[in-house]
Amino acid sequence: MIGFEETEVTPDLRAWMQAYRPGGVILFSRNLVNPEQIAKLTNDLQVLAGDIPLLMAIDQEGGRVSRLPSDFTIFPPAANVAQSGSTELAYQAAAVTAKELRGVGINMNMAPVLDIHTNPANPIIGNRAFGTEPEQVCMMGAATIKGLHDHRVLACGKHFPGHGDTSTDSHIELPVVHASRKQLEDRELKPFYYAIEHDLQAMMTAHVHYPALDPTYPATLSSTILSGLLRQQAGFSGVILSDDLEMRAILDHAAVGDAAIRSLQAGADMLLICKDRTLATATYDALRRAVTSQELDPIQVEASLARIHAVKQQFVYPYQPIDPSTLSNIVGIPSHRDVLASIMNQAGTIA
Repeated sequence: MIGFEETEVTPDLRAWMQAYRPGGVILFSRNLVNPEQIAKLTNDLQVLAGDIPLLMAIDQEGGRVSRLPSDFTIFPPAANVAQSGSTELAYQAAAVTAKELRGVGINMNMAPVLDIHTNPANPIIGNRAFGTEPEQVCMMGAATIKGLHDHRVLACGKHFPGHGDTSTDSHIELPVVHASRKQLEDRELKPFYYAIEHDLQAMMTAHVHYPALDPTYPATLSSTILSGLLRQQAGFSGVILSDDLEMRAILDHAAVGDAAIRSLQAGADMLLICKDRTLATATYDALRRAVTSQELDPIQVEASLARIHAVKQQFVYPYQPIDPSTLSNIVGIPSHRDVLASIMNQAGTIA
């Protein structure tokens, strides 16, 4: 799954997409201007993808992690939604978000955040989390998943096995969480397990090192965590996505191609390269060599492809082009704004 700089399919992007055929695209604010432009961009990308349509993803959590322009209904951070005390409002917020995303051709949301805000010094999670207690995160997370899924947007829980107790930002350096396994089981892991029981079908890894779980590797590169804990112990059968492999928590410790191979060997199904096309190319080349040499197990690769195909069958196929004339009846409409007003009235403001 790749990101890019452009707001349209340029000749260079077209040539790269045709040569490398990614399985998904992730969109950021830099790519998005208004509803009509977004619909044209997603239409053009899906036409380019041909017979195997793309997972078209975005980080639309609400609050400070919102990529959509202001024409859309932008909800407050997860902490504010949870402060309303209503799982029904959490469901409605996710449903509105899903309707507006589908309206412009986006079929996957990198949400909900299932981390618990357990460390007040955490520089990256904070109010992106639904709360400081596992039960609240469990209930609000499950409501969000259902709201997205009921309106055919694939939810992706993050960041397994928990980014809430970190004191550094994995975009900048590799965080380490020194909690015991029991502490992780009693707190951080609970929302992820609960979400799996409530139909979560995609999970994003954390670029965080948990010595109690794996003395050597961060979660994104750890077979103990991804294959052992997540697949075997938790019984997760959906798609595992790496967080962005361009982040310093990874690139400061390994070449991107080596990290990509290690992540797939560990149990990831899909890798994110969110911006740099040179790094995306290097990743593809490394993976092609690893498949050819069978450094990557062909059976494991086929299993990953099958899981990706399964979520595409549910949330992507059949791809139907977006009709721009429908957008005024979907994006930012009064009934959607009413849901936002209800949340704001009940929740107040959380810093």
